[in-house]
Amino acid sequence: MIRVAILGAGIGAEHLEGYRALRDLFTVNALCDRDLERAERVAGGEPLDLVPDVGSILAQEDIDLVDICLPPHLHAEVAVAALGAGKHVICEKPLARSLAEVDAIAAAAQRAGREVFPVFQYRFGPAFAALDALIARGLAGPPVVASLETHWNRNAEYYAVPWRGTWAGEAGGAVLGHAIHAHDLLCRYFGPVAAVQAQLTTRVNPIETEDCGAIAFRFVNGALATSSVTLGAASDETRLRLVFRDLTATSGMEPYAPALGPWRFAARDPARQAEVDAIVAAHSGALPRFAGYLEAVADHLAGRPSAAVRLPDGRISIELVTAIYAAARSGEAVSLPLGEAHPLRHGWQPEGVA
Repeated sequence: MIRVAILGAGIGAEHLEGYRALRDLFTVNALCDRDLERAERVAGGEPLDLVPDVGSILAQEDIDLVDICLPPHLHAEVAVAALGAGKHVICEKPLARSLAEVDAIAAAAQRAGREVFPVFQYRFGPAFAALDALIARGLAGPPVVASLETHWNRNAEYYAVPWRGTWAGEAGGAVLGHAIHAHDLLCRYFGPVAAVQAQLTTRVNPIETEDCGAIAFRFVNGALATSSVTLGAASDETRLRLVFRDLTATSGMEPYAPALGPWRFAARDPARQAEVDAIVAAHSGALPRFAGYLEAVADHLAGRPSAAVRLPDGRISIELVTAIYAAARSGEAVSLPLGEAHPLRHGWQPEGVA
Protein backbone atom coordinates (compact mmCIF):
# COMPACT_ATOMS: atom_id res chain seq x y z
CA MET A 1 0.00 0.00 0.00
CA ILE A 2 1.47 3.33 -1.11
CA ARG A 3 0.80 6.17 1.36
CA VAL A 4 0.12 9.49 -0.38
CA ALA A 5 -0.08 13.19 0.39
CA ILE A 6 -1.66 15.50 -2.19
CA LEU A 7 -0.39 19.08 -2.30
CA GLY A 8 -3.09 21.35 -3.71
CA ALA A 9 -6.84 20.83 -3.72
CA GLY A 10 -7.49 22.28 -7.18
CA ILE A 11 -6.52 19.69 -9.79
CA GLY A 12 -5.64 17.62 -6.74
CA ALA A 13 -9.37 16.86 -6.44
CA GLU A 14 -9.19 14.89 -9.70
CA HIS A 15 -6.07 13.09 -8.50
CA LEU A 16 -7.93 12.13 -5.33
CA GLU A 17 -10.69 10.53 -7.43
CA GLY A 18 -8.02 8.50 -9.22
CA TYR A 19 -6.65 7.23 -5.91
CA ARG A 20 -10.17 6.41 -4.72
CA ALA A 21 -10.57 4.13 -7.74
CA LEU A 22 -7.43 2.23 -6.64
CA ARG A 23 -7.94 1.74 -2.90
CA ASP A 24 -6.14 -1.61 -3.03
CA LEU A 25 -2.96 0.16 -4.21
CA PHE A 26 -2.99 3.60 -2.54
CA THR A 27 -4.15 5.25 0.64
CA VAL A 28 -4.31 9.06 0.73
CA ASN A 29 -3.27 10.15 4.23
CA ALA A 30 -3.11 13.91 3.79
CA LEU A 31 -4.33 16.80 1.67
CA CYS A 32 -2.46 20.10 1.82
CA ASP A 33 -3.98 23.42 0.77
CA ARG A 34 -3.74 26.94 2.14
CA ASP A 35 -7.54 27.10 1.89
CA LEU A 36 -8.54 24.50 4.47
CA GLU A 37 -12.23 24.97 3.71
CA ARG A 38 -11.58 23.99 0.09
CA ALA A 39 -9.50 21.03 1.26
CA GLU A 40 -12.35 19.93 3.51
CA ARG A 41 -14.83 20.10 0.60
CA VAL A 42 -12.53 18.04 -1.60
CA ALA A 43 -11.95 15.47 1.14
CA GLY A 44 -15.69 14.90 1.19
CA GLY A 45 -15.82 13.58 4.72
CA GLU A 46 -12.91 11.16 4.40
CA PRO A 47 -10.59 11.14 7.44
CA LEU A 48 -7.68 12.88 5.71
CA ASP A 49 -5.12 14.97 7.53
CA LEU A 50 -5.87 18.47 6.25
CA VAL A 51 -2.90 20.82 6.58
CA PRO A 52 -2.10 24.30 5.23
CA ASP A 53 1.67 24.05 4.74
CA VAL A 54 3.96 21.83 2.68
CA GLY A 55 6.68 21.59 5.32
CA SER A 56 4.54 19.63 7.73
CA ILE A 57 3.70 17.14 4.99
CA LEU A 58 7.34 16.53 4.12
CA ALA A 59 8.15 15.88 7.79
CA GLN A 60 5.60 13.07 8.06
CA GLU A 61 7.17 9.63 8.10
CA ASP A 62 3.94 7.89 7.10
CA ILE A 63 4.05 9.41 3.58
CA ASP A 64 5.71 7.45 0.76
CA LEU A 65 4.68 9.62 -2.18
CA VAL A 66 4.00 13.33 -2.54
CA ASP A 67 1.63 14.35 -5.34
CA ILE A 68 2.34 17.96 -6.38
CA CYS A 69 -0.73 19.80 -7.69
CA LEU A 70 0.50 23.35 -7.01
CA PRO A 71 0.95 26.34 -9.36
CA PRO A 72 3.76 25.77 -11.90
CA HIS A 73 6.25 28.18 -10.36
CA LEU A 74 6.40 25.92 -7.27
CA HIS A 75 6.82 22.56 -8.99
CA ALA A 76 10.60 22.22 -9.13
CA GLU A 77 11.25 23.71 -5.70
CA VAL A 78 8.74 21.44 -3.97
CA ALA A 79 9.77 18.37 -5.98
CA VAL A 80 13.40 18.79 -4.92
CA ALA A 81 12.34 19.30 -1.29
CA ALA A 82 10.09 16.23 -1.34
CA LEU A 83 12.84 14.07 -2.82
CA GLY A 84 15.21 15.38 -0.17
CA ALA A 85 12.71 14.25 2.44
CA GLY A 86 12.85 10.72 1.02
CA LYS A 87 9.51 10.77 -0.83
CA HIS A 88 8.65 9.60 -4.31
CA VAL A 89 7.12 12.43 -6.37
CA ILE A 90 4.20 12.79 -8.75
CA CYS A 91 4.20 16.25 -10.33
CA GLU A 92 1.51 17.92 -12.41
CA LYS A 93 2.42 19.48 -15.71
CA PRO A 94 4.54 21.34 -16.41
CA LEU A 95 7.20 19.43 -14.50
CA ALA A 96 9.40 22.53 -14.39
CA ARG A 97 9.99 25.98 -15.89
CA SER A 98 13.27 25.11 -17.57
CA LEU A 99 15.64 22.33 -18.53
CA ALA A 100 17.93 23.47 -15.73
CA GLU A 101 15.11 22.89 -13.21
CA VAL A 102 14.41 19.44 -14.69
CA ASP A 103 18.07 18.54 -14.28
CA ALA A 104 18.00 19.76 -10.67
CA ILE A 105 15.01 17.48 -10.02
CA ALA A 106 16.85 14.58 -11.67
CA ALA A 107 19.92 15.17 -9.50
CA ALA A 108 17.78 15.26 -6.36
CA ALA A 109 16.03 12.02 -7.37
CA GLN A 110 19.35 10.30 -7.93
CA ARG A 111 20.69 11.47 -4.55
CA ALA A 112 17.55 10.27 -2.78
CA GLY A 113 17.12 7.02 -4.68
CA ARG A 114 13.50 7.98 -5.36
CA GLU A 115 11.28 8.17 -8.43
CA VAL A 116 9.65 11.15 -10.16
CA PHE A 117 6.48 10.67 -12.24
CA PRO A 118 5.40 13.64 -14.40
CA VAL A 119 1.64 13.77 -14.91
CA PHE A 120 0.50 12.92 -18.45
CA GLN A 121 -2.79 11.20 -17.72
CA TYR A 122 -4.04 11.60 -21.31
CA ARG A 123 -1.88 8.59 -22.24
CA PHE A 124 -4.24 6.24 -20.45
CA GLY A 125 -7.55 4.80 -21.61
CA PRO A 126 -9.09 2.53 -24.23
CA ALA A 127 -8.01 4.34 -27.39
CA PHE A 128 -4.32 4.46 -26.55
CA ALA A 129 -4.31 0.95 -25.10
CA ALA A 130 -5.74 -0.16 -28.45
CA LEU A 131 -3.22 1.87 -30.44
CA ASP A 132 -0.37 0.42 -28.40
CA ALA A 133 -1.64 -3.08 -29.17
CA LEU A 134 -2.06 -2.32 -32.87
CA ILE A 135 1.50 -1.03 -33.07
CA ALA A 136 2.80 -4.07 -31.16
CA ARG A 137 1.01 -6.37 -33.63
CA GLY A 138 2.63 -4.63 -36.59
CA LEU A 139 -0.67 -3.26 -37.91
CA ALA A 140 0.30 0.42 -37.91
CA GLY A 141 3.69 0.67 -39.58
CA PRO A 142 5.94 3.70 -39.28
CA PRO A 143 4.45 7.14 -38.57
CA VAL A 144 3.88 9.39 -41.57
CA VAL A 145 2.02 12.59 -40.64
CA ALA A 146 -0.16 13.94 -37.84
CA SER A 147 -2.41 16.89 -37.11
CA LEU A 148 -3.39 18.08 -33.64
CA GLU A 149 -6.01 20.58 -32.51
CA THR A 150 -6.11 21.92 -28.96
CA HIS A 151 -9.01 24.34 -29.29
CA TRP A 152 -10.23 25.33 -25.84
CA ASN A 153 -12.08 28.24 -24.27
CA ARG A 154 -10.38 30.21 -21.49
CA ASN A 155 -12.04 33.46 -20.43
CA ALA A 156 -11.85 36.13 -17.74
CA GLU A 157 -13.19 33.79 -15.08
CA TYR A 158 -10.32 31.35 -15.71
CA TYR A 159 -7.75 34.14 -15.51
CA ALA A 160 -9.25 35.56 -12.33
CA VAL A 161 -6.86 33.23 -10.49
CA PRO A 162 -3.97 35.67 -9.96
CA TRP A 163 -1.07 33.46 -11.10
CA ARG A 164 -2.72 32.39 -14.37
CA GLY A 165 -1.75 34.15 -17.57
CA THR A 166 1.47 35.44 -16.02
CA TRP A 167 5.06 34.46 -16.77
CA ALA A 168 5.94 34.50 -13.08
CA GLY A 169 3.06 32.28 -11.94
CA GLU A 170 1.97 30.07 -14.85
CA ALA A 171 5.40 30.16 -16.54
CA GLY A 172 3.84 29.99 -19.99
CA GLY A 173 0.59 29.99 -21.89
CA ALA A 174 -1.25 27.70 -24.27
CA VAL A 175 1.91 25.85 -25.28
CA LEU A 176 2.93 25.05 -21.71
CA GLY A 177 -0.34 24.58 -19.88
CA HIS A 178 -2.73 23.26 -22.52
CA ALA A 179 -1.25 21.78 -25.72
CA ILE A 180 1.50 20.08 -23.70
CA HIS A 181 -0.70 16.97 -23.40
CA ALA A 182 -1.26 16.63 -27.14
CA HIS A 183 2.43 17.19 -27.79
CA ASP A 184 3.33 14.49 -25.27
CA LEU A 185 1.06 12.04 -27.10
CA LEU A 186 2.57 13.06 -30.42
CA CYS A 187 6.11 12.40 -29.22
CA ARG A 188 5.06 9.12 -27.63
CA TYR A 189 3.82 7.73 -30.95
CA PHE A 190 5.98 9.55 -33.50
CA GLY A 191 9.27 9.51 -31.61
CA PRO A 192 11.95 12.16 -31.08
CA VAL A 193 11.49 15.59 -32.69
CA ALA A 194 14.33 16.66 -34.98
CA ALA A 195 13.19 20.25 -35.58
CA VAL A 196 10.31 22.59 -34.76
CA GLN A 197 8.96 25.84 -36.20
CA ALA A 198 6.39 27.96 -34.39
CA GLN A 199 4.26 31.07 -34.48
CA LEU A 200 2.77 32.15 -31.13
CA THR A 201 0.58 35.12 -30.29
CA THR A 202 -1.88 36.55 -27.77
CA ARG A 203 -5.20 37.28 -29.48
CA VAL A 204 -7.99 36.28 -27.10
CA ASN A 205 -7.30 37.38 -23.52
CA PRO A 206 -5.53 40.40 -21.94
CA ILE A 207 -2.73 38.25 -20.49
CA GLU A 208 1.07 38.19 -20.59
CA THR A 209 1.43 34.71 -22.08
CA GLU A 210 0.43 33.31 -25.48
CA ASP A 211 -3.08 31.97 -26.10
CA CYS A 212 -2.75 30.93 -29.77
CA GLY A 213 -0.16 28.99 -31.72
CA ALA A 214 0.62 27.26 -35.00
CA ILE A 215 3.47 24.75 -34.74
CA ALA A 216 5.19 22.43 -37.24
CA PHE A 217 7.28 19.39 -36.29
CA ARG A 218 9.75 17.23 -38.18
CA PHE A 219 10.69 13.97 -36.51
CA VAL A 220 13.94 12.03 -36.55
CA ASN A 221 12.21 9.26 -38.52
CA GLY A 222 11.10 11.74 -41.20
CA ALA A 223 7.45 12.05 -40.12
CA LEU A 224 5.77 15.46 -40.07
CA ALA A 225 3.09 16.99 -37.83
CA THR A 226 1.21 20.22 -37.24
CA SER A 227 -0.38 21.53 -34.05
CA SER A 228 -3.08 24.22 -33.94
CA VAL A 229 -3.63 25.77 -30.51
CA THR A 230 -6.09 28.36 -29.25
CA LEU A 231 -7.76 29.30 -25.98
CA GLY A 232 -10.39 31.30 -27.86
CA ALA A 233 -12.60 28.54 -29.22
CA ALA A 234 -16.35 28.47 -28.54
CA SER A 235 -15.97 25.24 -26.60
CA ASP A 236 -13.23 22.87 -25.41
CA GLU A 237 -12.25 20.37 -28.10
CA THR A 238 -9.17 18.24 -28.69
CA ARG A 239 -8.72 16.37 -31.97
CA LEU A 240 -5.84 14.10 -32.90
CA ARG A 241 -5.24 12.48 -36.28
CA LEU A 242 -2.25 10.12 -36.38
CA VAL A 243 -1.43 8.68 -39.79
CA PHE A 244 0.85 5.65 -39.94
CA ARG A 245 1.81 3.82 -43.13
CA ASP A 246 -0.79 1.09 -42.57
CA LEU A 247 -3.27 2.69 -40.17
CA THR A 248 -4.98 6.03 -39.58
CA ALA A 249 -6.15 6.78 -36.03
CA THR A 250 -8.60 9.65 -35.60
CA SER A 251 -9.95 10.82 -32.26
CA GLY A 252 -13.26 12.36 -31.35
CA MET A 253 -13.46 15.83 -29.78
CA GLU A 254 -13.17 14.90 -26.08
CA PRO A 255 -10.94 17.66 -24.62
CA TYR A 256 -9.64 16.25 -21.34
CA ALA A 257 -9.80 12.50 -21.85
CA PRO A 258 -9.16 11.91 -25.54
CA ALA A 259 -8.63 8.18 -24.99
CA LEU A 260 -12.31 7.90 -24.04
CA GLY A 261 -13.71 9.55 -27.15
CA PRO A 262 -15.15 7.80 -30.21
CA TRP A 263 -11.96 6.97 -32.12
CA ARG A 264 -11.80 5.53 -35.63
CA PHE A 265 -8.97 3.14 -36.47
CA ALA A 266 -8.88 2.62 -40.22
CA ALA A 267 -6.64 0.04 -41.84
CA ARG A 268 -5.14 1.16 -45.14
CA ASP A 269 -5.63 -2.39 -46.39
CA PRO A 270 -9.37 -3.10 -46.01
CA ALA A 271 -8.58 -6.80 -45.65
CA ARG A 272 -6.97 -6.04 -42.25
CA GLN A 273 -9.90 -4.00 -40.86
CA ALA A 274 -11.55 -6.89 -39.06
CA GLU A 275 -8.28 -7.67 -37.27
CA VAL A 276 -7.92 -4.02 -36.29
CA ASP A 277 -11.50 -3.88 -35.02
CA ALA A 278 -11.03 -6.99 -32.88
CA ILE A 279 -7.96 -5.57 -31.18
CA VAL A 280 -9.68 -2.24 -30.53
CA ALA A 281 -12.67 -4.01 -28.97
CA ALA A 282 -10.39 -6.08 -26.73
CA HIS A 283 -9.03 -2.94 -25.05
CA SER A 284 -12.30 -1.12 -24.38
CA GLY A 285 -11.97 -1.60 -20.62
CA ALA A 286 -8.56 0.02 -20.09
CA LEU A 287 -8.52 2.36 -17.09
CA PRO A 288 -8.62 6.01 -18.23
CA ARG A 289 -6.95 9.21 -17.08
CA PHE A 290 -5.73 9.41 -13.49
CA ALA A 291 -6.79 5.90 -12.53
CA GLY A 292 -4.80 4.40 -15.41
CA TYR A 293 -1.88 6.74 -14.79
CA LEU A 294 -1.75 5.93 -11.07
CA GLU A 295 -2.11 2.19 -11.63
CA ALA A 296 1.02 2.38 -13.82
CA VAL A 297 2.85 4.28 -11.06
CA ALA A 298 1.94 1.59 -8.52
CA ASP A 299 3.07 -1.15 -10.89
CA HIS A 300 6.41 0.54 -11.41
CA LEU A 301 7.05 1.07 -7.70
CA ALA A 302 6.19 -2.59 -7.09
CA GLY A 303 8.64 -3.75 -9.77
CA ARG A 304 5.90 -4.97 -12.12
CA PRO A 305 5.84 -4.29 -15.90
CA SER A 306 4.52 -0.78 -16.25
CA ALA A 307 3.70 2.02 -18.67
CA ALA A 308 4.43 4.63 -16.00
CA VAL A 309 5.36 8.13 -17.13
CA ARG A 310 8.93 8.62 -15.98
CA LEU A 311 11.27 11.56 -15.48
CA PRO A 312 12.86 11.27 -18.98
CA ASP A 313 9.35 11.75 -20.45
CA GLY A 314 9.02 14.96 -18.48
CA ARG A 315 12.38 16.17 -19.73
CA ILE A 316 11.37 15.50 -23.35
CA SER A 317 8.26 17.59 -22.79
CA ILE A 318 10.12 20.54 -21.28
CA GLU A 319 12.82 20.40 -23.96
CA LEU A 320 10.13 20.58 -26.64
CA VAL A 321 8.45 23.53 -24.90
CA THR A 322 11.83 25.28 -24.78
CA ALA A 323 12.38 24.67 -28.50
CA ILE A 324 8.89 25.94 -29.39
CA TYR A 325 9.42 29.22 -27.53
CA ALA A 326 12.88 29.56 -29.07
CA ALA A 327 11.49 28.98 -32.57
CA ALA A 328 8.65 31.45 -32.09
CA ARG A 329 11.01 34.19 -30.91
CA SER A 330 13.68 33.63 -33.54
CA GLY A 331 11.36 32.98 -36.48
CA GLU A 332 13.61 30.09 -37.46
CA ALA A 333 13.48 26.32 -37.20
CA VAL A 334 15.09 25.02 -34.00
CA SER A 335 16.84 21.66 -34.04
CA LEU A 336 16.65 19.17 -31.20
CA PRO A 337 18.12 17.98 -28.93
CA LEU A 338 19.10 21.31 -27.42
CA GLY A 339 22.67 21.65 -26.24
CA GLU A 340 23.85 22.53 -22.75
CA ALA A 341 24.70 26.03 -23.96
CA HIS A 342 21.25 26.79 -25.39
CA PRO A 343 20.25 30.35 -24.42
CA LEU A 344 16.86 29.24 -23.03
CA ARG A 345 18.23 26.35 -20.97
CA HIS A 346 17.50 28.29 -17.76
CA GLY A 347 14.01 29.34 -18.85
CA TRP A 348 11.97 30.86 -21.65
CA GLN A 349 10.37 33.53 -19.48
CA PRO A 350 11.08 37.10 -20.61
CA GLU A 351 14.06 38.83 -19.05
CA GLY A 352 13.33 40.19 -15.59
CA VAL A 353 10.74 37.55 -14.66
CA ALA A 354 11.74 35.70 -11.49
